[in-house]
Amino acid sequence: MTESLALAGKVENMVTRKNPLFDTATTLGKILGFLGVSAICGVLVAGLLVPAAAVSGSAASGSIQFFDTLPAELQVDPPSQNTTILAKDGSPIASIYAENRTKVPLDQMSPFIKDAVIAIEDSRFYEHGGIDTTGIMRALVSTVRGNKQGASTITQQYVNNVINESLVAANRSEDVKLNGGGKGVGDKLREMKLAIALEKKFSKEQILEGYLNIVFFNRDAYGIEAASKFFFSTSAKDLTLPQAALLAGLVNSPSAFDPIANPDSSKVRRDLVLAAMVNQGKITQAQYDEAVATPVTTQVTPARQGCAYATMAPYFCDYVLHLLFNDPAYGDTQEERIKRVQRGGLTIQTTLDPTAQNVAQQQVDATAGANPDKWGASITSVQPGTGQIVSMAQNTVWLPQEGKFDQTQNFNVDVLDAEGNDLNGIGGFQPGSTMKPFTFAQWLNEGKSMNQNVNAAQRKYGVNFPWRNTCPTPTDGFYDGNVQGSFDLQNSDLGYYKTMTVLYGLMNSINTATFASAAQVDLCGIQGIVDATGIHGGLPTRDETGKVTDPNPQVPMTRLSNLIGATQTAPLTMAAAFATFAADGKYCEPIAITSVKDQSGAQLPAQSSSCKDAVKPEVARGVAYAMQEVLNAGSGSLIRPALSTKNNFPVAAKTGTNDTNGSTWVVGYTTGLATASWFGDPLADQSRYGRNLTVNGKFYPSIDGYMIAGPQFTNYMLAVAPAYGTNPFQQPPSNLLGTAPAPQRNNTPSNTSSTAPNPAPSTGNGNSGNGNNGNGNKN
Repeated sequence: MTESLALAGKVENMVTRKNPLFDTATTLGKILGFLGVSAICGVLVAGLLVPAAAVSGSAASGSIQFFDTLPAELQVDPPSQNTTILAKDGSPIASIYAENRTKVPLDQMSPFIKDAVIAIEDSRFYEHGGIDTTGIMRALVSTVRGNKQGASTITQQYVNNVINESLVAANRSEDVKLNGGGKGVGDKLREMKLAIALEKKFSKEQILEGYLNIVFFNRDAYGIEAASKFFFSTSAKDLTLPQAALLAGLVNSPSAFDPIANPDSSKVRRDLVLAAMVNQGKITQAQYDEAVATPVTTQVTPARQGCAYATMAPYFCDYVLHLLFNDPAYGDTQEERIKRVQRGGLTIQTTLDPTAQNVAQQQVDATAGANPDKWGASITSVQPGTGQIVSMAQNTVWLPQEGKFDQTQNFNVDVLDAEGNDLNGIGGFQPGSTMKPFTFAQWLNEGKSMNQNVNAAQRKYGVNFPWRNTCPTPTDGFYDGNVQGSFDLQNSDLGYYKTMTVLYGLMNSINTATFASAAQVDLCGIQGIVDATGIHGGLPTRDETGKVTDPNPQVPMTRLSNLIGATQTAPLTMAAAFATFAADGKYCEPIAITSVKDQSGAQLPAQSSSCKDAVKPEVARGVAYAMQEVLNAGSGSLIRPALSTKNNFPVAAKTGTNDTNGSTWVVGYTTGLATASWFGDPLADQSRYGRNLTVNGKFYPSIDGYMIAGPQFTNYMLAVAPAYGTNPFQQPPSNLLGTAPAPQRNNTPSNTSSTAPNPAPSTGNGNSGNGNNGNGNKN
């Protein structure tokens, strides 16, 4: 805003001024006013800027020339304003600011506050042209008598505030000069000239509106609307007379007259304002009597800004901020972007669904209960076909609270974005068997039937096993108990080392079936599907000096351990990847921000759906068919409460557990919603075993995906998914489906799972090339 303070560019005619001799809107008034001011400044600084002998002729002319060389242009930019982050339905998530300020038009301010601030700060506001020579003379006389008295008009104060605000915005806070201190004669003269220029450009109403919106009341309240909210929990338009008088009195010295810290001084100052109002005819004697009899009371609404005080979804809020802080469209440097967000008065519309978020938060909070051992739980959902993030929750609090698990890092997102910028994420967790559908997808991609048999009894995949791998990256890892440092591939249950269909192997999460399938396809094809669906490591890779070499590294599917989920991956990444199968093979990058507007309403860059064909539609349909069977009759049928296409609505999912049982998952989808549900160890290196633990009052010898992450998933999807559409999935073509019936499994829930030995030391780099040992990777 450079031409208008609030009235949309409308500049009203100057009001009629009294006392034309000293009217600073006229040339004569300027001359006489300047001569008077020069003399006054000379007295105030013990040295005349314009010598007394020179108040005539050439000296006066020279002084006027000096005055005219001072800058007359004041760039009246909008002051720092609060940025608001909104949910999809427009409800507020959080307020972000450097200065707590909400601009309101003059007609949304109580008449009392307008009258009160004029009465106490500038009673001739409507009579002068920017500087009040009468007031200056009065101040001079008072000063001579030993009583300091200010003479700055509201217009001059506004000029001073605009200048200071600009300095703060430019990171020059050290140059800020407050009224009453630190200003030299040149500063005052510049301020006066700018005030005169401002009065020519803007109406009195515009100046008053700008002043009341910029002036400082408290470190947590800039402008009258924020002050009204902070001190009285009301709005500027609803201020009562005593409240308005108190706030008007604060302007002179916000600390000395603070009604919270100094209520007695505040009342004295308030009553002085009321006296000025009644003496100037702005209120009646009866109003005055009633107001001064009113005790000073406050009803403080603390100014809470930032995602830590979000009304919902603090970690989603933090993710949104990081997206903006990392976006070059908002500034060349991150410092500039942060400033733009904190001071720009932006309105940020997000994709978050408050209803879904509330359900997600309730579920993750209920999952671990009191949680003294700090186990983590998270849920995040995206919309297939758009990538819009619907919910993002975890069972922690941002600020420390008694008996709560506090955490500022986001469980659901990567550590860094693709450009290496911080996202404040923990980087995810080992996904375990939730990676198996990608091998299954490549099986179908090569035209094979899901009901074809494979030898799941094979457990040795030695160093020289003939894997088919057309990628330039060599195959990494082996499983052979006859080789020192290795072991045979294992399943979590002993009864599954047998021939079975590929479909049955996926349904029941059999490690040896996944490897038997992978042995008959191109590992590079699996890599292509994993890459196309957006899966990548959540932790950056670094060189020996600690420098990031890849912020979002590829998950190498030629490393055998990754066939069963060894690389730490973020829940948001997994949800978006599974959404690809829900969207008939179309992958959409997750997005959180749909619209950003500045305080003038102008649109700024935001995110939009970025989608691509990643998987053949017939392959996506085949995967959906198989993962429906996971819930109908496979490992997911153990989840309680149960959720399945057979009993509820069309839904597909895959369970997952890592070797240590410390990371457990269910990732699944309907046609309208894809969700990653996770429970496990979020601490440090995530090395705790998920065995012999008590969660929410229940003891578990070991945990698998169906036990805790499973109910969290089903409860959430039962409540939320119907609103997003639960249409039937399209059938895969007959050549992929085949004709063999899918064998059933025992779907009686169990609180135990057999535990296999821990894996031997890795022979590969990074994640073990020897992979997961199969313990827990079934459920």
